[in-house]
Amino acid sequence: MKKIFFLLALITVVVSCKSDKKEESKTNVETTVYYLIRHAEKDRNTSVKDPGLTEKGLKRAENWANIFKDIPLDLVYSTNYKRTIETALPTANSKDLKVKSYDPRNLYDQKFKKETKGKTSLIVGHSNTTPAFVNTILGEQKYDKINDKDNGKLYIVSIVNDSISVKIENYN
Repeated sequence: MKKIFFLLALITVVVSCKSDKKEESKTNVETTVYYLIRHAEKDRNTSVKDPGLTEKGLKRAENWANIFKDIPLDLVYSTNYKRTIETALPTANSKDLKVKSYDPRNLYDQKFKKETKGKTSLIVGHSNTTPAFVNTILGEQKYDKINDKDNGKLYIVSIVNDSISVKIENYN
């Protein structure tokens, strides 16, 4: 009888250890999500080197905030241009986040990867830098420059452990 009791106790310990390992492996899944957009419509009727947004662009920026209202964001990034900052601000303000600057000439470097790993980030860029950013994450030249009249394209890049997926939505 003692042998049966000991055997049952041993089986219980082994099974509970295996179940702990299953739970542990489930919790080791790390997801990083990037929402990448191009700035809203910029003012083309000015000779200013760094133009802001048009009225239509300001409305689009507010609409982005509405689109992201139910998406928990940890970070909001923008290039250091008036039009990208103005596009990012409504969403950042609605989440009580600061807009952080990134260098469009140095996309997805080690510092950026470390800072965003396991987080959900909005990244506001330009017609050339937004798809280039996605391509850099993918490690391949897959997406071309965004058409200059397209200010409503959203790239959603999800990284689960080492698996990367890209979804594109249009809000034109």
